[in-house]
Amino acid sequence: MAKLFFRFGAMNCGKSTALIQVDHNYRERGMNTILIKPDSDLKGDDTIVSRLDITRQVDIVARRSDNLFDLVKDCSRKKPVHCVLVDEAQFLTVKQADQLFETAVLQDIPVICYGLRTDFRLDGFPGSGRLLLLAHSIEELKTICTCGRKAVANGRKIGGTFVFEGDQLAIDGLDNVTYESLCAQCYFRLKEKAEHKS
Repeated sequence: MAKLFFRFGAMNCGKSTALIQVDHNYRERGMNTILIKPDSDLKGDDTIVSRLDITRQVDIVARRSDNLFDLVKDCSRKKPVHCVLVDEAQFLTVKQADQLFETAVLQDIPVICYGLRTDFRLDGFPGSGRLLLLAHSIEELKTICTCGRKAVANGRKIGGTFVFEGDQLAIDGLDNVTYESLCAQCYFRLKEKAEHKS
């Protein structure tokens, strides 16, 4: 039986780069993949863009109303599908996470999802929360904070200043928004500093 994998990590840990590498490995062996990204990820339009400037066009830009189980099934009628790869999986709906689990189990196609576990407020994403419950295999991809400790949080900056309030969805590189991977200690130190300023 195929499995659902969830590989998560803080920003800058190489999730998109890892996905593109896995896709390359399958294709190099003559196997077919389906690449999916949610339409809420506005960076790169229909392309996965890694921080190393490696890109890969996706097969499906998924809207919140799309049934991913059905879309994968439709693709597999045209050619055998050996793996489904999903970038920015935190933006999936709970239903879509369920559909990917069913794809692995009922269509016997491995599904590998890459995404964030928490947002810049340390709140969970609905898609990630469901994947953490359903995935057969969960793996943390690691990166470091500027202080050298393991990063576990995603600090959001607007115009170079850390912010700790706002909408959950704000895409890196758009509207003067950037992110920095932080360890828990640095995250809370910066949050306290921001609260004293306001």
